Amino acid sequence: MTTPPRQPTPQEQARLEAVKRAWQQKRAITQNLSKIRTKIAVYSGKGGVGKTTVAVNLAATLAQQGHKVGLLDADIDCPNVTKLMGLTEPPEQDNGKLIPPDRFGVKVMSMAFFQQNEEEAIIWRGPMIHNAINQFLQATDWGDLDYLIADLPPGTSDAPLTIMQTLPLDGFVVVTTPQSLAILDAKRSINMVRKLNIKVLGVVENFSGDVFGKGGGETLAKDLDVPLLGSFSMLSDYRDTSKPTVLSSGKVRKEYERVVQNLKEILEKLPKPTPQPTPNPASTP
Repeated sequence: MTTPPRQPTPQEQARLEAVKRAWQQKRAITQNLSKIRTKIAVYSGKGGVGKTTVAVNLAATLAQQGHKVGLLDADIDCPNVTKLMGLTEPPEQDNGKLIPPDRFGVKVMSMAFFQQNEEEAIIWRGPMIHNAINQFLQATDWGDLDYLIADLPPGTSDAPLTIMQTLPLDGFVVVTTPQSLAILDAKRSINMVRKLNIKVLGVVENFSGDVFGKGGGETLAKDLDVPLLGSFSMLSDYRDTSKPTVLSSGKVRKEYERVVQNLKEILEKLPKPTPQPTPNPASTP
């Protein structure tokens, strides 16, 4: 007599359903972003190191060089990209997709577009942040892009982890300042990225100069054996927040152009991804 196959327990069935949903979400995101050639996350272990400023100016520099660029503000709690880009008009909708507005040649998507009052705090727990990020990644129609720059929230918890696990990234640019505490937190963020088997493209030092000192980025790069892409001086030029500073300051633009050149050279050396067979979630144990 043949023994009937064992039926999965409710816990096993729930786990299988969760795996299927996660697989379907990731497949939908990968398909939605298939027209984007290079996806780079700008990240730091600590807030206040100028990560958003770096992301905005990197995107603007690439756009000025003639590239098609998108900028994703993935900091759901404190979205600031729209302020630095001078954007107020919300995205349009077409066939259920969000069409990101364009400013200075950069397409932008941010949670800030959906806030009625920018001064109100967004008080969400991890699952809501996770869902919001997934919605952005699935619902935004970026079109054809050469680069998508993702401005990640700081830290090593739910929000940045969600991006790392769902957005197919080519690598990370990690931002630090010269101070020892910022370097320590940057090391933590790099170690997190490495545990998830994602490439660290390099580090940049922000706020470099007489006030906070210099050399923190170089120390970090040597300690963790990652490339140093360059540094950004602490200048009064950044006081003008009406546009990305690379568009109004020649000195800042030259610093970012050096970093972008180094970044492009590193990206060129990366091995090209080999197409993998599509997994079948139903076969997942």
